[in-house]
Amino acid sequence: MGRERSKGLRPGSGGVGATARPRDLVYDALEFRGPERAPRDLWLLPWAEVNHPGWVRRIQADFPADILNAKGLLKASPRTKGAQYEAGTYTDEWGCRFTNLERGFIGQVKEPLVVGEDWEDLDKVRLPKEHLDIDRARVAGLVKGTDLFVLATEYIPRPFERLQFLRGSERLLLDIAMRPPGLFEAIRRVHEFDLRVFESWAETDVDGLMMMDDWGSQSGLLVSPSAWSELFEPLYRDHVAVARKHGKKLFMHSDGNVLRILPRLVGMGIDALNLQLFCMDFSQLAAFKGKVTFWGEIDRQQILPNGTLEEVDAAVARVREHFWENGGCIAQCEFGPGARPENVYRVFEAWDRPLPRAP
Repeated sequence: MGRERSKGLRPGSGGVGATARPRDLVYDALEFRGPERAPRDLWLLPWAEVNHPGWVRRIQADFPADILNAKGLLKASPRTKGAQYEAGTYTDEWGCRFTNLERGFIGQVKEPLVVGEDWEDLDKVRLPKEHLDIDRARVAGLVKGTDLFVLATEYIPRPFERLQFLRGSERLLLDIAMRPPGLFEAIRRVHEFDLRVFESWAETDVDGLMMMDDWGSQSGLLVSPSAWSELFEPLYRDHVAVARKHGKKLFMHSDGNVLRILPRLVGMGIDALNLQLFCMDFSQLAAFKGKVTFWGEIDRQQILPNGTLEEVDAAVARVREHFWENGGCIAQCEFGPGARPENVYRVFEAWDRPLPRAP
């Protein structure tokens, strides 16, 4: 299915000047075509639904999202055990066991699956092949039946994080430094599976694909730029190639300060990057204005939990000033642990104010 574009009215879409289809708004932002407003994307963690259900309903009603996550569209459910966001233990489809201390949060892996010195017990890891069996008819129906931009998020390739879940973070970082042969075999297996699933979704009617990995600490990368370029950059480039081949937009998320690899990420052709902008120097980030779409975010470490409404306004204005150029921004905000609901509401309210347009 090719991309459908029109300027039909969307009754009840809310906000300032909301006349274009949400799908068109997203494409126009990604392609710097001067959308009438920044597209919206609320990231809603279960914590918010548990603690602030009234605010969640209000935000969703007043500022409807323009991006729809395509999930629950497999022919068979992946094998998992437990509830991912409940207190207790949850085993994901790879067999990684997460421990969660509080409802509404995401747990951590305390007991890695692969503990052999050279990954010799890698064979006990089960590839979740259910993800390869996508119900394409349902995907086609979903895309045809919505005017939202549909982003495939049923399975998100995250090679660095997946290896951490299998191996444990500290041990994986040691392996990246020491380079045992088993590390390369593990990377190969994870990447080949990721790419198969990614290509399967690229062959459906969705508008966009997504990948992710948290590469930054508060102040810098978790590995050296050379190690990143040698071991992981080729994996992402393979995903970019798949997206380009099938005409899909490509989105990526990474937490932390990733300035040292940002030129490589932008240069490989990723369309939208979700980054912790407020961990980095805005003057350096501004070098990428007009080259990539900044898919959020507003500071969830200080502004969302502790800021005043005026500080929220200033944060949104700062992002717009540095990165908006007839597009190039998506009004993404994460409503997660600690965030004040009125601040999350204000983020979208601020983004809906008239945008500057290039001459």
